[in-house]
Amino acid sequence: MLVGPGGAGKGTVAAALTAADPRVWLSRSWTTRPRRPGEAEDAYVFVTREEFLARVADDGFLEWAEFLGNLYGTPDPEPPSGCDVLLEIDVQGAEQVVAKRPDAVVVLLLPPSSVVQRARLRARGDSSEHVERRVAAGREEVGRGRALAAYEVVNHEVGQAVAELAGIVAATRRKEPDGP
Repeated sequence: MLVGPGGAGKGTVAAALTAADPRVWLSRSWTTRPRRPGEAEDAYVFVTREEFLARVADDGFLEWAEFLGNLYGTPDPEPPSGCDVLLEIDVQGAEQVVAKRPDAVVVLLLPPSSVVQRARLRARGDSSEHVERRVAAGREEVGRGRALAAYEVVNHEVGQAVAELAGIVAATRRKEPDGP
């Protein structure tokens, strides 16, 4: 599970890891927020609030939460055979997953600084007000994430962060008694 504050680079790192390792399968989260300018159509399953809440009523999420007025959730994963599941989620969601699956491995991805975090959030099209709300929320998320995480990776440079995460995946696979 890859968690961290907005602007840490979770989406970028997750996409690079799945491209580098075909045995890592990225679960697509649902959200009610609008797609950002330039964001890939498959970055999330974009749905209406009503569609999302109907799925909640059907107990169709492994985890879900409301963050800054939008709903986000992870459907129960159904990975291809032999694949490890990668969840790219927020700390609220990670807390729910760990409560249900205590053996889940949590990696906290951090931006190198709040200056870099702000720049990344602005670069993806977030308004100044939204950036400041995300940075403030991120401080709390980091504290809560540290309580859950077995590992921390600072995303100074994507290639290095992906290499560190790939090492964590490899080490976790070696520890599994009946790995994939």
